[in-house]
Amino acid sequence: MSTAQPPVNSVNAGAALARIDALQRIDALQRSGAAQECRAALDDLAVSAAQDNDDTLLQEIARRNIALGRHIEAERCSAIALALRPDDAAFLYNHATALIALGRMDEAEATLDRVIALDPADGDAWYNRATLRRQTPQRNHIAAVRAQLSKPPRTQGDAIALHYALAKELEDIDDFTASFAVLQAGAALRRRALSYCVEDDLETMQMIAQVFDAGFFSAAHAGHADARPLFIVGLPRSGTTLVDRVLSSHSAVVSRGEASDLVMAIVHATGGVASKRERVRRAARIDLAALGARYCAALPRDTQVARWIDKTPNHFLYLGIVAAALPEARIVHVRRRPMDACYAMYKTLFRMAYPFSYDLEDLGRYWLGYDALMAHWRRVLPPDRLVEIDYEELVENQETTTRRLLGALDLDWQDACLHFERNEEPSLTASAAQVRQPIYRSSVGLWRRYATQLEPLARRLRGTGVRID
Repeated sequence: MSTAQPPVNSVNAGAALARIDALQRIDALQRSGAAQECRAALDDLAVSAAQDNDDTLLQEIARRNIALGRHIEAERCSAIALALRPDDAAFLYNHATALIALGRMDEAEATLDRVIALDPADGDAWYNRATLRRQTPQRNHIAAVRAQLSKPPRTQGDAIALHYALAKELEDIDDFTASFAVLQAGAALRRRALSYCVEDDLETMQMIAQVFDAGFFSAAHAGHADARPLFIVGLPRSGTTLVDRVLSSHSAVVSRGEASDLVMAIVHATGGVASKRERVRRAARIDLAALGARYCAALPRDTQVARWIDKTPNHFLYLGIVAAALPEARIVHVRRRPMDACYAMYKTLFRMAYPFSYDLEDLGRYWLGYDALMAHWRRVLPPDRLVEIDYEELVENQETTTRRLLGALDLDWQDACLHFERNEEPSLTASAAQVRQPIYRSSVGLWRRYATQLEPLARRLRGTGVRID
């Protein structure tokens, strides 16, 4: 994201302090899980900011709306702010983010062109622009990205993003050897910048399986009766967004995107803890009915909606809590073949999330931990709670697989689910551009283009008995 700093707004000091207080109250509402109050407060503040022509405040409101998955509202605020300051690179970047979520890719690309013209050092702008479409030999930015990479970067983050932008565009034109070399360099830069130990995540997954074991599920858990929640889980880049778009194309299903409500409810229920392990232990002893009720309180009241999707991939960690706290909720697990799944994560710049994805050894170990935890959930969850679908099956047999999925979720057949690319609902994931296209198969087996470079990962997986061929 652009690091350009907007100047201090011209509103008087008293009004500025009032705006800061209002934003702090909104942040507190969001942290406490009071989603409806938070949204209402944001909308009220947006009206006031627009009346005052307070462009800086409008940008702050837009950022919070994006974090809450409210992309229509974010674009509206961002557009008003941009009209007040049309040549501000940071404002332009934020508006492009909202445009991407709304599927307005051509506008987003043109906006990012302007960001780069104003602020060529902004690596995030180069990377986001590269992801908006498949580049071609006739139309790409490869020479320009290389030229920018040859200059001293403003920050390490900018250098990392430029590497990922170049790798993506080189892969698009089938220059696979050069693409992987640049990607590997960028991933190494990113990994060195992180303080991360994959062993911590593996230990947490093992403890989750120990705490939420067969004994836990043999006990009676009242839970909160509400059939509306629908969780889509898996690893990032495994097809969770595709399944989300398929299901949310149904007239009785709405996606809330990657929501934080479940984690916020767990944090609220478990209180202050000294470690992740302590939170896991406490989570098994909380009032699960109250947690389920708290989670469902954030769902909008709409009698036309039978299912509200929460598409947060790493909620696979919380399936024990979901199953006990929300006994009528549905869970869809999306699987993808391990080498394609791992390569897809490796080539994606997630920035703050998924720190295991920047090193092949970390990736292999994390995938094995995830696979073991999912095997545990299959053993202990009631057989009707977990619906599993393979990404490869969906792309090869779209209609058959979609019919099976809808039937498992007690949803009637609707042809719209076959045409998810027409779904106008916002999406801001790493797959935001891909899900605006009809289903395609070119990603299946893509890792084989890099079989030599990915051999350490393949060896790690094969060594534990995982079939990758």
